[in-house]
Amino acid sequence: MIADWDDAYANGAHIDAAQTYPPMWQQRAAAFRHELGERAELDIPYGEGARNRYDLFRPAGSAAGLAVFVHGGYWRAFDKSTWSHLARGAVARGWAVAVPSYTLAPAARISEITVEIARAVEAAAERVVGPVHLAGHSAGGHLVSRMLCRDAPLDAATRARIALAVSISGLHDLRPLLNLEMNKDLKLDAAEAEKESPALLHPARGARLTCWVGSGERPEFRRQNDLLGNIWTGLGADMATVHAEGKHHFNVIGDLEEADSLLTRRFTGEDS
Repeated sequence: MIADWDDAYANGAHIDAAQTYPPMWQQRAAAFRHELGERAELDIPYGEGARNRYDLFRPAGSAAGLAVFVHGGYWRAFDKSTWSHLARGAVARGWAVAVPSYTLAPAARISEITVEIARAVEAAAERVVGPVHLAGHSAGGHLVSRMLCRDAPLDAATRARIALAVSISGLHDLRPLLNLEMNKDLKLDAAEAEKESPALLHPARGARLTCWVGSGERPEFRRQNDLLGNIWTGLGADMATVHAEGKHHFNVIGDLEEADSLLTRRFTGEDS
């Protein structure tokens, strides 16, 4: 039985030197944008909101397709500029990578953020031909899993191009978050928690999803990871579940910088 729900979903408090990660991410992200030069197209609008913008990082030659990375932060923190470096591995493998920002809670509810991410994926897909792959971390893992649900707010053409997704440390059942102090910002109620939980929804036909989590993450994140892998397998989706050895919530995404890492190859669909 979980007695302290806030602690169960706390990450930084259980990671050594947690405070050093955000500035490191920002430094690496800025360096990658500088390195890419003109192949980094920044602040492309996908909607009317101030944060409805995405960055697009292109490979040196023709793109194999579009890969979209959606950041985490419990739907309340960060923007695209902190995560540019996580496009490095997929770009090196010949993919164009889009990294969107989105309106944060409490200015937007999670259901509204879901719609924003759908619009971002559609807008980026208009600029890049070929298959569309999705990956997201933490809250971003929830959002990309949500794009694979039968009722995802995507247009039919974009939905048909989504070949796979990777939910990294994703939150797939939002009902436990009703118990958390942060729900003062999220403003979840029972109805929205159920409506926006991929684990309570049906996968779209042909959905292919990897649920990826660090072996050193909090028990609730490991449970949330395996939960969706279990349920959607029973609903006909092509599922894989991975526990990355020795990784915690903040470093589990780092392998996206490496072109030859298993995580990057899973993102680009080249691991088989």
